[in-house]
Amino acid sequence: MGAFGVRRFLLGMVSCSFFLAVNGLYSPSDDVIELTPTNFHKEVIHSDSLWLVEFYAPWCGHCQRLTPEWKKAATALKGIVKVGAVDADKHNSLGGQYGVRGFPTIKIFGANKNRPEDYQGGRTSDAIVDAALSALRSMVKDRLSGRGGGQSYGKQSSRESGGSGKKDVIDLTDDTFDKNVLNSEDVWLVEFYAPWCGHCKNLEPEWAAAATEVKEQTKGKVKLAAVDATVNQMLASRYGIRGFPTIKVFQKGEEPVDYEGGRTKSDIVARALDLFSDNAPPPELLEIINEDVLKQTCDAHQLCIISVLPHILDTGAAGRNSYLEVMLKLADKYKKKMWGWLWTEAGAQSDLENSFGIGGFGYPAMAAVNARKMKFALLKGSFSEQGINEFLRELSVGRGSTAPVGGGAFPKVNTVEPWDGKDGELPVEEDIDLSDVDLDDWDTQKDEL
Repeated sequence: MGAFGVRRFLLGMVSCSFFLAVNGLYSPSDDVIELTPTNFHKEVIHSDSLWLVEFYAPWCGHCQRLTPEWKKAATALKGIVKVGAVDADKHNSLGGQYGVRGFPTIKIFGANKNRPEDYQGGRTSDAIVDAALSALRSMVKDRLSGRGGGQSYGKQSSRESGGSGKKDVIDLTDDTFDKNVLNSEDVWLVEFYAPWCGHCKNLEPEWAAAATEVKEQTKGKVKLAAVDATVNQMLASRYGIRGFPTIKVFQKGEEPVDYEGGRTKSDIVARALDLFSDNAPPPELLEIINEDVLKQTCDAHQLCIISVLPHILDTGAAGRNSYLEVMLKLADKYKKKMWGWLWTEAGAQSDLENSFGIGGFGYPAMAAVNARKMKFALLKGSFSEQGINEFLRELSVGRGSTAPVGGGAFPKVNTVEPWDGKDGELPVEEDIDLSDVDLDDWDTQKDEL
């Protein structure tokens, strides 16, 4: 071969190698399905079918020798078993997810898509087909016996299936994220996960249980969500997700921050309530003016803090406001406890006072009531910021003596006019008209007495 011929031969080899490196070993006309990070989870993980997947590199000689056999097997198994291929040289992150260290690596994705099996058979089309049919037969038998039937993350995981275990976890995608999270007034804790990630699977039940409790305790103001980062790669890239699970906290107008707390339900709930209390206004302090105010507030909260303040004639508006200010400070301090806060004037709800035994302690007085158990605890110390704080701190850690509410239920509540914010006024005495009284007769009667 002359120099010119050698040159043409070398150029041809370079051209061929370049073509393979760019386009891989398979074309759309083959029965081998080309898989990428974009379609892998939709095609494979979320599938009921059995899959044989080859992870290859276009420059790999063994891969090139396997290619015609792999194509023949794919054609023979068409409509029976899915046969795919991943250019793991181009999509090395996908290969890394499944521990691919050499080429070609073949994995069988059966009933449990999270735990594919390594193919250990020969590299001929006959051997590949035999292994596929054997795996298919095993999967069908498992389904028949009730052991299989799609145990993959995409089918049976509560996160993917929308089952009751994750009913309060909000699934987010590239298309829904901004509208739901970035434009929201609420606080969001967002978990970025990968379906194959073991730590993500361990976190899933804790995350789901925490979502339900957080939703209840914050009235939906703190939300827990999840993003499949292997599918929604735009989001993963935007927020620099490098490992799984990664949890980030999103609050309107602020840059997202990493969640660095524990991974148990209690850890997650505690952090969520801290975030809620940091952003939530203090709870309302309501006057008990009718039965609805009492029942609705106490039924909706674990504890109701009820104060009975002195009569307005005893304190005036300034004195009453000073008591209310103390209550508001404590309500703000303990707002993450999600307690209800109420007050009434001494004598306005005497039956309620009697049910707590408040009358014997004088005014102001305070009771913390658990309406579900119909038990209460009384403030024994001073009605001051320090005294009430010590009382509530003991309650918050489960200490303090309690007693049953008198009669086992709330008594009848009187409907009264709300306080107008003004000083009280003494009742106006009626003027006595003495014009008709005969004072001479009175003097006569007095002398007779």
